[in-house]
Amino acid sequence: MAESYRSRGASADKADVHAAVGGLDPGLFPGAFCKLVPDPAGDPGWAAVLHADGAGTKSLVAYLVHRETGRLDVFEGLAQDAAVMNVDDALCVGATDGFILSNAIARNAHRIDGAVIAAIVRGYRRFADDLGALGVDVTLAGGETADVGDLVQTLVVDSTLFARVRRDQVVDASRVRPGQVIVGLASTGRAAYERGENSGIAANGLTLARHVLLRHDYAERYPETYAPTVAREHVYRGRFRLEDALPGAAMTVGDALLSPTRTYAPIVKTILDGDRGAIGGIVHCTGGGQTKCRRFGRGVHYVKSDPFPVPPVFRAILESGAVPAREMYQVFNMGHRMEVYCDPPVADRVVAAAEKFGVGARVVGEVRRSATERNRVTIVGDGQEFTFEA
Repeated sequence: MAESYRSRGASADKADVHAAVGGLDPGLFPGAFCKLVPDPAGDPGWAAVLHADGAGTKSLVAYLVHRETGRLDVFEGLAQDAAVMNVDDALCVGATDGFILSNAIARNAHRIDGAVIAAIVRGYRRFADDLGALGVDVTLAGGETADVGDLVQTLVVDSTLFARVRRDQVVDASRVRPGQVIVGLASTGRAAYERGENSGIAANGLTLARHVLLRHDYAERYPETYAPTVAREHVYRGRFRLEDALPGAAMTVGDALLSPTRTYAPIVKTILDGDRGAIGGIVHCTGGGQTKCRRFGRGVHYVKSDPFPVPPVFRAILESGAVPAREMYQVFNMGHRMEVYCDPPVADRVVAAAEKFGVGARVVGEVRRSATERNRVTIVGDGQEFTFEA
C-alpha cells in the first residue's frame, strides 16, 4: 500500500474503487485497457469508448502559481492535462482519431474568475488545433462550468471523451503474453510537437508531489489548497518555493509540477498504422504508476529490468525522504508513461516511431510467465529491485 499517498487523502491503486465496480459488465473486450461498448450507431463491426478523467489536484499548483504571480497561462496547461488523460487512455484500445471531447469545470467563483475559465477554454482549443495539425482529429463538443463553492474550494478541471474503433482493430491488453517485450515511451524531454521541455510529471501523484516538495508557508497563506482531513504534519513539508530551480533541470519547481501532460497520440497512431497486428497491448502508466500493468493479461510476470533514468522531478521527491523508493513506482511514471507490448522483431519500429517525433523510447523489459496464477511486476531501478503482485 502506498502509505505516503494515502496519508494525504489519495490512493495509488484505488483498490476500493475497483472492488466497487468489479461486478459491472466489463464490456465487449473484458481485458482491454478501457471499457468498450456496442457502437451507438448500431454498426456491429464497430465499438465505442466513452471515457472520463481530469487534471486532478494539479489545478491546485496552477492556482498557487496564479496567486503568486498573476499568470493565467498556467491554466491553459490544465486543459491539456484533462484532455490527454482521456485521449491517451483511448489510444490503449486502438482508437487513434475522431475523438469528441467535452469538458466539465467546477469552481469556487469567489476565487476563480472568468479570466481563468477563458484560459482553460483556450487550452482546450490549442490542444485540439495542435493534434489536428498532426493528423489526429479532436472535436470540441462544449461543456459545463458549475459554480459549486460549497463543494470546491478552488477549481476542478475534468473531461469526457468519445471515440469509435473497428472491432477487428481493437488493441486488447488481455493478449499480452510471455515472450513479448515492453517498449517504454519517455515522459521527459521535448517532443517535436511540444512548446517546451517536459518534466514528465503528467497529472498523477500531484497530491503527494506538491506536499513533499513545497514549503509549509504555502499552507499558511493558502489553506484552501489542502483538505482539512489531512494531518498537519503531512501538509506542505518540502524545502522548495515554486520559483526555485529544480535540481538537475533547466526549469523551476513550479514549472516542473505544471508541465502539461504529454500526449502520445501521433506516435501511437504511427505504430498502429504500421504494426497493429503485432501489438499485444498498450498500457498508459497513470494511476498505479509502473505497477498499473498488473491489471492486464493473465498469469504473466512483467519484468522491467532496464527503465529510463529517474527524471529530476521524481529524484527531488525521492530525495525528500518522505516517500520510500518502492512507493515511488506505485504512484509515479518514473520516466516513461506509455508502454507498448509487442513481438521482439517489432520493437525497433516502435522505438523509431517515437524518435521520429523527438520522444525517447527503449525496450525497458519483457513479459514472462508468472510462477503463480497471479500477475506480477518486478522493477529493477536505481540499484534496487521491487516486486508487486496483483
